[in-house]
Amino acid sequence: MARDKHVDGLMEKLLRAIECSLAASQAARETVEEILKRGAETSIFFVGTGADPNPSHGEDVELTPQDREFLRTLSIRPDST
Repeated sequence: MARDKHVDGLMEKLLRAIECSLAASQAARETVEEILKRGAETSIFFVGTGADPNPSHGEDVELTPQDREFLRTLSIRPDST
């Protein structure tokens, strides 16, 4: 079966995007490690733009498996697992 040049171009674009993402994850991980070595703490806050402007206090936040994997790549453990 002949290869589609357009698909080949898209595959190359995807590969570059994946490589960029992996490099960024590594850079973020190294930066967090350096911050921790210097005795400081790190925190990440996620804010949704479509969230209820008047949320009830004490509401639990559910992390998706993707959220947990992202935090793990940065060597961050969520408070509740």
